Amino acid sequence: MTKPAAAQRQAALVYNPVKVDEKRLRTLLRDLSKQAGWAHPAFYPTTIEDAGQGATAQALARDVDVVLVAGGDGTVRAVAEAISGTGVPLAILPSGTGNLLARNLGLPLGDPAEMIRAALGDFTHPIDVCWAALTRMDGETSEHVFVVLAGIGLDADMIANTRSDLKKSVGWIAYVDGAARSLAGAKPFRAMYQIDDGRLHTTKVHSILFANCGTLPAGIALIPDASIADGIMDIAVIQPTGVLGWLGVWRKIWWDNSVLRRFRAGRLVLQRRGKDASVHYLRGLSAEVAGNGPTPIELDGDEFGLAIRIRCRVEPKALLLALPAGHPVDAL
Repeated sequence: MTKPAAAQRQAALVYNPVKVDEKRLRTLLRDLSKQAGWAHPAFYPTTIEDAGQGATAQALARDVDVVLVAGGDGTVRAVAEAISGTGVPLAILPSGTGNLLARNLGLPLGDPAEMIRAALGDFTHPIDVCWAALTRMDGETSEHVFVVLAGIGLDADMIANTRSDLKKSVGWIAYVDGAARSLAGAKPFRAMYQIDDGRLHTTKVHSILFANCGTLPAGIALIPDASIADGIMDIAVIQPTGVLGWLGVWRKIWWDNSVLRRFRAGRLVLQRRGKDASVHYLRGLSAEVAGNGPTPIELDGDEFGLAIRIRCRVEPKALLLALPAGHPVDAL
C-alpha cells in the first residue's frame, strides 16, 4: 500500500506494557507527533503470545513511516526481527533492565522525548543484525534475529538462573546473582565449531558467544573489537581451566578489555603480555557450534531453551535506525 503524496507521516509505537509507563509514553508520542505535524500515532502493545513480531507486522501493514519500540531487550529483539530488511526506520526507547543495544549505540537512556524526536526526524543509519538457526533434539529448526549477543552454554545458564523479582528491584545487577548460581556447578561441554567454511575444531568449553556488538552494562567490554556496522560477527570461546582460569576470564573481560585498553600505557602492557588461554576471540561471517547434547541457548539475554546445534550468520546493514540528529556513528 502506497500513501498519497499529501498524506501526513505516521509513527507506530510497539511497547511492552509491563516494562513501561504506558500512559506517559502514549501521551508524549501523541504530543510530539502533533508538534512535528505528523498524524496521530498508532499503538501496539505486546502480549504473552506475541513478544513484538506480530505487533510490528501490524504496524508495517499500516504503512507507517517509523516504528518505535519500548520494552526490555527481548522486545527490542522481537521488533528488530520483524522490521529488519524492510527499510522502515526503528527508534529505540530504552525501557528495560539491560538496554544492551541502546548502550552499545550510545543512546540516551533516561530521556524518551529525545528518542521520540529522533524518530520523527530525518537522521537514520543502518546497522547489522545477526540470525541464529537453532536445531532441537527432535530435529526441529527455527531461526531468530539477535542484535547484540547470542550464546550457547554457561552464559545461557546464567540467564536462566537470574531471578526475575531481583531484576525488577536491582536491575542488571541481578545477573551477578545468576552468575554466582551457575558458576557453582559449572562444567565444560564438548563442542565442535566452525567459522565460515574453515577448519572444524573440537574442544571443551564453558560457553561460546556470538556478538553483533560487545559492550555490557557498567561499561564492561565483553568483546571490545566488536562493531555493529562492519558486516562481521565476533565470536568468543570461553574455556577456563579451574579457579585460576576463571580469574583469567575476569581479568580479560573486566580489567584488560574494560580498563587497560582505554589507555595507551595499558595497551602496551597488553601487547607485551600476550594471549590469554581462557578466552579466544575469532571473527567471521558465520559460525556453527554443535554440542555433545542439549545445551542452553540465549539470544539478547532471553532464554531460548535447549539445542544441539546453533548456526549464526550476520546480515549487514539490515536494520535502519532512527537516531538523534548528529549522533556519532563513526564509532559504531
